[in-house]
Amino acid sequence: MKKLLSVIAAFLLCAVVAPATDAQAAGEYSSRIIENGTPITLTIGDTVIPATLNNSRSAKELISRLPYTVKLHRYSHDYCGVMDNPLSYDEADVHNGWLNGDIDFARDGNYFTILFEYEENSQQYGHQITMGKIDGPLSAVKNLGRDIEVRIELAR
Repeated sequence: MKKLLSVIAAFLLCAVVAPATDAQAAGEYSSRIIENGTPITLTIGDTVIPATLNNSRSAKELISRLPYTVKLHRYSHDYCGVMDNPLSYDEADVHNGWLNGDIDFARDGNYFTILFEYEENSQQYGHQITMGKIDGPLSAVKNLGRDIEVRIELAR
């Protein structure tokens, strides 16, 4: 009986600390978890990407502006574009770096960003305010083209 309990305990421990799925480990999906967020869609042409915004001050202000359209340019690790008007934010939400799949507001340039690569080297980038995350495969974001226009809306 002791041996059976040990085996069960070991199994449960492995289940609790098991690594992410192969797709998550390979960086194909966002690893950020947002509970009680607001579902949105990012529409680029015929492509619709599901996402979730968190409850930060910046995200709530973005939600109040929806539907919102912004032009973005692809860089090595993100799509980034200047918003018409800056979002408000709480100083406590400002940080360096990101997780792949994050949707951020970068206060240093009034940038709306969708970050899809290089989280391991992202600590050098400051002024980040995480507002949400992509809910689908990141490959859908990486393959959008060089210059895009994104329409952000509440999910239906």
